Amino acid sequence: MCPAYHNSTWGDEETHCSNFHTDLDYQNRHGDEWWTPEDKMLDSITTGKQPKPRRQMIYGPHGVGKSTFASKAEGAIFIQTEDGLGDIDCARFPLCKTLKDVQGNIRALFVEDHEYKTVVIDSLDWLERLVWADICASEGKSDIAEIGYGKGYSMALGHWTKILYSLAMLREEKGMATVLIAHTKIEKFEDPSGDSYDRYSPRLHKLVSGVVQEWCDEVLFATYRIFTKKSGEGFRERTVGIGTGERVLYTTDRPAHIAKNRLGLPDEVPLEWPVQAAPVVKETKKEKK
Repeated sequence: MCPAYHNSTWGDEETHCSNFHTDLDYQNRHGDEWWTPEDKMLDSITTGKQPKPRRQMIYGPHGVGKSTFASKAEGAIFIQTEDGLGDIDCARFPLCKTLKDVQGNIRALFVEDHEYKTVVIDSLDWLERLVWADICASEGKSDIAEIGYGKGYSMALGHWTKILYSLAMLREEKGMATVLIAHTKIEKFEDPSGDSYDRYSPRLHKLVSGVVQEWCDEVLFATYRIFTKKSGEGFRERTVGIGTGERVLYTTDRPAHIAKNRLGLPDEVPLEWPVQAAPVVKETKKEKK
């Protein structure tokens, strides 16, 4: 417990030290010690890079190849919340129809012996529907919006926190990487420094989307490369899009889309798993030297 909880004013350095020792006396007298002179917390400090299995989200339009991309991950096992893996050669649990099914799949990966290295949830936006259905069933509602004052969405955030914690335990205890797949939506971004504009983002409730993005090491936007050109003249002039079918992965945040990475990836890479995974392998090998 923080000493400041017992003293609201700290004042100058002399008062600060006096209050600090007063709080230590308080803790010791009440048997609730948060620190003892024998503790040597500085011994727990570590330095240098400490690579861990990646936590990644990939989102984009349907059919762009998100699931195929994720299936190339080492030892991938899919937790499927939507039925779309029939044409992909991959390991998968049966289709989840309830939130408990998803929780059961994660638990099985934690308590049972296996050789899987990457857990893939496909997809987050269909998982969100299962979360909402679970809450509606417990609250006796037919729609989460019927739970007043946004309480339903706050309850949903609690479920998501538990899901992310479970995935974190797989990472820490089982050494498993995580790939989270989501579809895309266009949302208006209110830029406090200028005009608002539209951008691509994961198709999730904004509260959940923000938490998941923060939890992930990488948020990657998959899409088709598109060029535009002017067609016609005068009042008949219009802009048309031209696509080559090339699929790309955007790795850094831009006005048109949400993205981030902690691997120093180029702004744009081909939608191919080896290109994306190469920096991870290089960083890990360097750390083992």
